[in-house]
Amino acid sequence: MILGEVEIQQFLCSAQRGTEEKEREGALISLRGGLQHPETQQNFIRLEGSMRTLVGLLTSNQALLQLEAARCLHELSHSEQSAVAEACLPATSYLLTYLSGHSSDFIELCLYTLGNLIVESEAVRRQLLPQGIVPALAACIQSPHSTVLEALGYTLSQLLQAKEAPEKIIPSTSASSSVLGSSLPQYMLGLLQPGPKLNPGVAVEFAWCLHYIICSQVNNALLITRGALSTLGLLLLDLARAVQRSEDAGLELLVCPVLRCLSNLLTEAAVEAVGEQMQLRDERVVASLFILLQFLLQKQPSLLHEGLWFLNNLTANSPSFCTSVLSLDLIVPLLQLLPVSNVVSVLVLTVLCNVAEKGPAYCSHLWPGPLLSSLLDTLASSDTEVVGQSLELLQLLFLYRPEAAQDFLQQSGLLALERHEKETQLQDRVRALQRTALMR
Repeated sequence: MILGEVEIQQFLCSAQRGTEEKEREGALISLRGGLQHPETQQNFIRLEGSMRTLVGLLTSNQALLQLEAARCLHELSHSEQSAVAEACLPATSYLLTYLSGHSSDFIELCLYTLGNLIVESEAVRRQLLPQGIVPALAACIQSPHSTVLEALGYTLSQLLQAKEAPEKIIPSTSASSSVLGSSLPQYMLGLLQPGPKLNPGVAVEFAWCLHYIICSQVNNALLITRGALSTLGLLLLDLARAVQRSEDAGLELLVCPVLRCLSNLLTEAAVEAVGEQMQLRDERVVASLFILLQFLLQKQPSLLHEGLWFLNNLTANSPSFCTSVLSLDLIVPLLQLLPVSNVVSVLVLTVLCNVAEKGPAYCSHLWPGPLLSSLLDTLASSDTEVVGQSLELLQLLFLYRPEAAQDFLQQSGLLALERHEKETQLQDRVRALQRTALMR
């Protein structure tokens, strides 16, 4: 029910001055129902003294009134209007204070309310930082309650996604008022440790938090020294084992941020040292990744590119990871992913280029085999990137396996190339490949 200013005033007066606790609580429950509507939210913030009264009830020494006032604030926090979020500014210091309380339900409610307010207003974020939101969250992360930890992960993720996060929220390593300077990263990695105590809902929230920190590129070297690669690598193996046991309920929600974290961290570390930093053998990483790729193919094909991007980063500068792809006979499974989408095709072809550019010994595993016929299919694509990456792979193959060029010609390869001769973005590479093929 939409409430006008007069009705809001009446409910606030009843909540503040009612003679019986049930009457006061009931007034706030009615107000909360009205605040689910944007019109009521606007009427509430226009009413002079309304927020002051609600904050007064929030700080009441009567637990039920306090809870209902917090629930009213939570409804206001759902508004998509920054003006509504900013009207809640007088309540933020109290919400932070209550994070150190004893009721896990109340702490959870305060966390979600703060998280919602953070999304909508830079003014709220600007006020929360000096009020000590980061130390408050760092204290909360030690809670034994999974519901509190999930709520904390949500709130922290909203904070980390703020446009000012790389400059004002994530650094520096020495200030406890910043994320990297607090105990948050240490506890986040602890909550991502694989094993029977891993809570999937909590792990998903903090894996995304870690992803936002890594994407900021503020100090990824610090995360690596604290064991981020090792923790995430072990979690990758654990996820693959869970998939093999068919324990896959909601697993794709965790697979995506874990793959993104690993992919982005690889740009910070020497790839040849990754296996050692993960305390894993190359083959275990690659084998686990392919188990997850098959899982995503069945469950959520739209996430396949995440796994392939990780594989691309693994193999780009690493002969040992390329060797793992070959020794595990994964060329055919990779080729089978080509029809999924153009994005997937480009990534598969890029991975194969990574393997091919390592030289003749690697190319001997690519030809003879089904690769050429697959490339003839991708050359028929209308997507410029797919065709361009196919041309790149063929150039490498012909360079290191000249006999493959003859096979290509026998399979009408020149006809496949001719259809792209007039395409501006491709014609130079097409002509170069034609010359290479005819010279072999």
